Amino acid sequence: MENIHANSRNGEEIQYPEILENEIGIAGGPIEPPSNDGRVGVTMFDVSGSEDNLIAVVVPKEHLKDLPAQSLVKIGSLNEGDGRIYQGIVVKGPFYEPDGIRGDSAVIITTAANGMMFMPKYHGRVMVEIMGELLNGTPVPPRYRPMPNSPVYPLSNEESTDILNLNGEIILGRAIGHEDMMLKIPAQKKSVLPRHIGILGTTGGGKSTTVSGLVNQFQKNDIATILIDTEGEYTHINQPSENTNMLNILERRGLSAKGISETRILHLVGRETTNPDHNQSHEFTLHFDQLSPYAVMEILDFSEAQQQRYLKSVDIGRVALKRLGIFPSTKLEEESLYELDELTTGYPKMTLDIMYDIVSLCAKKAGKEKMHDDNGKLTFFLRSKFKGKEEELIQVINSQEDLPGSVPSWRAIQGLLSQLLRLKIFDNPDAKPFNFDDLTTPGRVSIIDMSDTDSPKIRNLVIAELLKGLMDKQNENYGSNKNNEQDLPKVMVVIEEAHEFLSAQRVKQMPILYDQVARIAKRGRKRWLGLTFVTQLPQHLPDDVLALLNNFILHKISDANVVSRLKRTVGGIDEGLWDKMKNLSAGQAVVKFNHMTRGMLVAIDPTPCKLLMED
Repeated sequence: MENIHANSRNGEEIQYPEILENEIGIAGGPIEPPSNDGRVGVTMFDVSGSEDNLIAVVVPKEHLKDLPAQSLVKIGSLNEGDGRIYQGIVVKGPFYEPDGIRGDSAVIITTAANGMMFMPKYHGRVMVEIMGELLNGTPVPPRYRPMPNSPVYPLSNEESTDILNLNGEIILGRAIGHEDMMLKIPAQKKSVLPRHIGILGTTGGGKSTTVSGLVNQFQKNDIATILIDTEGEYTHINQPSENTNMLNILERRGLSAKGISETRILHLVGRETTNPDHNQSHEFTLHFDQLSPYAVMEILDFSEAQQQRYLKSVDIGRVALKRLGIFPSTKLEEESLYELDELTTGYPKMTLDIMYDIVSLCAKKAGKEKMHDDNGKLTFFLRSKFKGKEEELIQVINSQEDLPGSVPSWRAIQGLLSQLLRLKIFDNPDAKPFNFDDLTTPGRVSIIDMSDTDSPKIRNLVIAELLKGLMDKQNENYGSNKNNEQDLPKVMVVIEEAHEFLSAQRVKQMPILYDQVARIAKRGRKRWLGLTFVTQLPQHLPDDVLALLNNFILHKISDANVVSRLKRTVGGIDEGLWDKMKNLSAGQAVVKFNHMTRGMLVAIDPTPCKLLMED
């Protein structure tokens, strides 16, 4: 028998036959075992099913806890002489595999099926997506793959947080797969929140918890928040949560139930609020002259013939207001008309009752009705400030040689305007209009309670006036703070049931209104006016609306077609996270904000405040 020679390894003597030792020497000597340098696994060889940028890593049993899903790793390639270092993220696994045999081998299946215990030694396997190669400490796009048997090292929470850009002042929740890694959003960067947020998901997925938690964080960071509440769900957020399940989760997170301070409720005049006991509850009225005539026509769904006649009545109103000295009445007011853009705003002092009176008289003229009886007495009465100046108004209308005919069209417009008048929500002296100085006060939370209004048309009229007024106010604030943008008030508008306002059908029917929203969305980014769209029907939002958003919080979405559509819009989210979307639990969400390196699966923090319909 050949002579036996010895080598030492880690204090243990290993003996090789002489012929084997010669072969080992020819091969370069014995392989040194992995050093105890913190590695938790090694990369594997590629197989026929391997994918670009995806690496299989084998993990010893004792290190499986070190590589949970979404954990970040560093890989030191063993390619001789190149010294490449890669960064990656676990996108699949960990999966458990038995040592030496297949997991579906006959012996494992047979023993399990017959109620017997057979537990071979096992290891783990994870799939790591390569995020980049480190070049002098800076990540760059990878040019190669790590070599097989390259050591894999886990990164600490602090390192992972920095790499993923999860730092900020607003706490959204914990990254799932990490013990104490919080996902945070910067509150001060204009490049993040004002680039608009979409909170999407099916009913019961946790959207309300997410919204109320964000509003709480916005308030703490001096962001003025305007929440359009279509169901009255958030009117009690000034009180601490009373939900048992929510209290248990708060306690587990080391948090306590607490209401949001600085809240106030605004509801349409003549309508109720779901929290009448709130100590800061106020009625508001709309100003008709703040609404673009084109937006009014779209929201009221005028036909083409009705649009022609309505715009003619607006022209008549301008002439009448000027002749009667109502507007413009000063040189300054006259100069302001040069900058008037009727695609975004109405004509000053053109109230709803003025428009009704003009349309009513135009209908009489088109029908060749007498304006006076045989005694010369007027056969009509006016509702507006034209009352007492009927003869002057008749003269203005009679001077219109190109007044369109067709009494039914005029009467149809009159009927629609009459419906608005009966609502008593425009120019109502018993309530005040929106105070935009108050709405943009830092840290103030204004809840627009629309729960007592079932009409989408009324809600859209409110949203249209609100967004237009906020944009004007932020333009003013931007002009005042242009040299010191840190003093610019930060404003976030949260629109619940956004599909009712911006569904594909409504955008098609109301292109002018959508263009106004899109213009606000684009200009608002520079003026720190952010929009948050919340909906359980994301399939109704058109691609143009989704394109306005750069930040997404995606709760459970069961519709595969919706998920497929979102994939084309939202970048930086792993395929594995998309696959999990339909099975997310309540309170879980896939989050991708503009500042983040990639999307993360997050356990959203529980809300500390009271909701009427907690999920």
